[in-house]
Amino acid sequence: MKAAVITGVGQVEVTEVPDPTPGPRDVVVDVAACGLCGTDLHILQGEFAPTLPIVPGHEFAGTVVALGAEVTEVRVGDRVAVDPSLYCHECRMCRVGRNNLCERWNAIGVSKPGGAAEFAVAPVANCVKLPDHIRTEDAALIEPLSCAVRGYDVLRAQMAARVLIYGSGTMGLMMLQLGKLTGAASIDVVDLNEERLKTAVQLGVSATGVNADELDNPRGWDVVIDATGNQKAIQDGIGRVAPGGTFLQFGVSDYATRVTIEPYKIYNQEITITGSMAVLHSYERAADLFAAGVLDPDVFISDRMPLAEYPHALDLFRNGIGRKIQVLC
Repeated sequence: MKAAVITGVGQVEVTEVPDPTPGPRDVVVDVAACGLCGTDLHILQGEFAPTLPIVPGHEFAGTVVALGAEVTEVRVGDRVAVDPSLYCHECRMCRVGRNNLCERWNAIGVSKPGGAAEFAVAPVANCVKLPDHIRTEDAALIEPLSCAVRGYDVLRAQMAARVLIYGSGTMGLMMLQLGKLTGAASIDVVDLNEERLKTAVQLGVSATGVNADELDNPRGWDVVIDATGNQKAIQDGIGRVAPGGTFLQFGVSDYATRVTIEPYKIYNQEITITGSMAVLHSYERAADLFAAGVLDPDVFISDRMPLAEYPHALDLFRNGIGRKIQVLC
């Protein structure tokens, strides 16, 4: 089969690889679409994946075409979205219900062959069947939405919060959409890319700016979310948290990224700084929200490209062009 392969640091190509075969409790999925994510760029930089080469792609959906000998939950022909998270279920973190912090954490498309391919293998337990009204390609959005759901689980957001989001890429926009559902009093978005801010306006943002000073809120925000992973955004965002407020590190930074904090201010103003890592008990809920129409896929997906153009799609994403970019496999 054809697959995109990150062969080394900074190197990616579309080539032939062996077809996957299912284990006893696995299925093989004929991939309809695979979304690109910042994690893919980190893998390309040599981060996250323990070894290269690797077939990337942790946001995907498709049709089941083969079953392991012990699979009864789905049938060939079922359309599914796939939760890429792979846990050991044995370590302390798994046993206390914090599986996303698994000591042996793996993920399809990160450390195991992923969905940027014609076919991908996944545990049947990770597959969610799709209702008839959802297009298979669109369902690749469920994985990033599940990360956003996890983010709001961490925040335990209160009604009438004033929210500031850094970044209006896919994840920032999803946090905007979910923030509206939580009953936020206002949601402001900052992004240097003014073209991306247009989508935030389309989705009903309260205010936008290329920096937080433009928003004229000297008292700060109750909730500040970084959806960029960018050092300058994070540093600025921590300083915008109102007394008693919370800063959520939601975007994925490079390993070497560092910021400074003011411990006295954190103490004196009871500021919470927290993080949200991937997916935890949120994939099925995200699938339900997606089926209920919480997102308009045609707004979120800006580009659909053939698998053969995966390297070009990665370049577009790296340069901040578009919103969610998908490859159709």
